[in-house]
Amino acid sequence: MIYTCTLNPSIDYIMNVEEFEAGGLNRSNQTFYYPGGKGINVSRVMARLEVTTEALGYIGGFTGAFIKESLEKESVSHGFIDTSQNTRVNVKLKSDEETEINGPGPEISAKLQEELLMKIRTFTEKDTLVLAGSVPSSLPNDFYVTMTEICAKNKIKVVADTSGKALEQLIGHPLYLLKPNHHELGELFGVTVDSKEKAAEYGQKLIDKNVEHVIVSMGGEGAVYINKDQKLFANVPQGKVRNSVGAGDSVVAGFLSAMAKEETTEGAFRYGVASGSATAFQDDLCQQEDVQALLEQISISEIK
Repeated sequence: MIYTCTLNPSIDYIMNVEEFEAGGLNRSNQTFYYPGGKGINVSRVMARLEVTTEALGYIGGFTGAFIKESLEKESVSHGFIDTSQNTRVNVKLKSDEETEINGPGPEISAKLQEELLMKIRTFTEKDTLVLAGSVPSSLPNDFYVTMTEICAKNKIKVVADTSGKALEQLIGHPLYLLKPNHHELGELFGVTVDSKEKAAEYGQKLIDKNVEHVIVSMGGEGAVYINKDQKLFANVPQGKVRNSVGAGDSVVAGFLSAMAKEETTEGAFRYGVASGSATAFQDDLCQQEDVQALLEQISISEIK
């Protein structure tokens, strides 16, 4: 089983305003409500790509109920832990520029922390755990490390899609897949990653530090894949970007879905890039037909 973990989920409330005026009355011409959080996004996309997952994390209240109901409608299994606190709401205001206002996360007690860790201790070497998103301030800042160490003892594959201190702390621990963007990769090593060659060079340093697969997303400039034997570059298809939220999560979901179907690493990389691009061109996350339509537009080349 592939498990996704979102420690700080949300309802993403998306509002489209033609001309936003600060301090004035603004009327939205279109609104959307989606279950949010990076791990949840991975589970939603993988369900659309016909791969089963179980979404884990902390939710509560009427907003948490909305998330569970939404996932059930999409046939996404979940095993959330109830915090008895309302799950946060994140507002995404889309106008000439995109503005985000994220709500505060819940207080996670030691008892609730242990409940999640006990769940992870039941996993086996046939399982994969996707750690995605930020660590709430009420949790120890090395909580991902604690989870990863449990997985290492039980030979559970760990996928990490996070940033900042949480990402830095995970380097050196055994990871199946790491997906930083080029800014996050540069921050790890104190450099500017501004080319596919640099992305491959510093991605290789992650391979040398116990990571099996690395995908470096570079926005409209493409993406780079590295493992111990390959360094590959993929272009991204042409299209109008409508949704920056969830594109990186969709890369992870597409890659894992293809690998679960025993695709080659090159094929899985292409599928991941197509999934990320398909989401970027939608208001919500991609559907399988969106991904399939883009595959032929993606060229894979070797980085020397």
